[in-house]
Amino acid sequence: MRRRFRLPLVFAAYFSLIVAAQADTLQDALVRAYQGNPQLNAERARQRGTDEAVPQALSQYRPQVTAGLSAGLIGLRNLLPEGDVQSARLKPWTVGVTVTQTLFNGLKTANSVRQAEAQVRSGRELLRSVEQSVLLDAVTVYASVLANQTLVEALRVNVDFLRETLATTRRRLDAGDVTPTDVAQAEARLARGNADLNAAEVALAVSQATYLQVIGVPPGRLAPPQTVDRLVPRERSDAVQISYREHPTVLAATYDLDAAQFAVGIAESALAPTVSVQGSAQRSVETDTTLGTNRTDSLSVIGQASIPIYDGGLAASQVRQAKQIVGQSRILLDRVRTQAETAAIAAFVTNEGARFAITAAEAEVRAATVALNGVQKEAQAGQRTTLDVLNAQQDLMLARARLIQAQKDRVIASYTLLAAVGRLDHRKLGLNTPDYDPQVNYQQVRDAWHGLRTPSGQ
Repeated sequence: MRRRFRLPLVFAAYFSLIVAAQADTLQDALVRAYQGNPQLNAERARQRGTDEAVPQALSQYRPQVTAGLSAGLIGLRNLLPEGDVQSARLKPWTVGVTVTQTLFNGLKTANSVRQAEAQVRSGRELLRSVEQSVLLDAVTVYASVLANQTLVEALRVNVDFLRETLATTRRRLDAGDVTPTDVAQAEARLARGNADLNAAEVALAVSQATYLQVIGVPPGRLAPPQTVDRLVPRERSDAVQISYREHPTVLAATYDLDAAQFAVGIAESALAPTVSVQGSAQRSVETDTTLGTNRTDSLSVIGQASIPIYDGGLAASQVRQAKQIVGQSRILLDRVRTQAETAAIAAFVTNEGARFAITAAEAEVRAATVALNGVQKEAQAGQRTTLDVLNAQQDLMLARARLIQAQKDRVIASYTLLAAVGRLDHRKLGLNTPDYDPQVNYQQVRDAWHGLRTPSGQ
């Protein structure tokens, strides 16, 4: 009795194996990427460096203290009119401390602090944007590896089917039921099946290497990922509005505009008077080998004021330049908003299209399965040829491949939509991982008056 091939049952058993086995989940992969991805960690280090701009700006409010020390040896030789020679050796040294405090500089310090704080906020949004990108890359590579693993298994089953079909066809040729043409057709399909399997194995190896790069560990058995439909907006208009309010690139461009506006105030401060007070204490000692030691102590407090009158037009040009950069920042903000709107709309319609593609692919697989079973029965009764069976098998294999691709696209599309509205982050996803909060480092360094070590101890 001939063996019946029920390909869908094999696939069902394979998917059950994936679910039942102790497999890595997408959440596990996202946690690893969040904690160890080098691109994300490098961006965090960049942001910690950006935080230092605030204490640098605040330092202009604080007094500047300098200490000076000088010492030397001076030899003198005087030739007197009477022909006598007078010589002496001096050993002078001076030590002093100077304290300078700026009282007014045209609000340059205040605007510098505000500009630095705006740059910090912009940097945090850029960090959030990189986090979104890394997590989306992790989702993409996870879904790609899983899809390629599933496709390789499917193609192996396909090759087994084609190999047994070829063996059956050869036995029928020996019995006189078919012609050599049927055997050649079965051989050709088997060769194609082996080629397709090899190509799928190559694609799987490439995706596994990419997985290692993004996630940090090689992939094992992966569990089927779930979509994030519960987190994405239901309407296209909602997606656009949320992206305006929450997308990190839009918020970063807004803070960049704030920083550019503060830069105008910094440039204008060059046209304002500067007032400072300087206090100094100094001791000078001069030791003369003939006259003895002479010591001088001095203490002074000096107020200084400088009013710019004309600098050749430098400050005026810098003000005009800063205003032009403000205009540029406004245009870039409008451009970023338009890009965010386009990305949100594209992600929304892509996600909706992926839903339909899943339904269509599942229907195609069901229909192709019924067709293959029917063609096999008809071939047993002599009403169908070997080519008909091979074609039906090929149709089912192509339908299964399209379903695997559709399942992959469906998961990626839902996460892409979440990223397009600016909500793809570890908090929204509920990742079981310690939170990296950039505010912690900022608070640690903002009011630091001294110290060379970073908060991490470097």
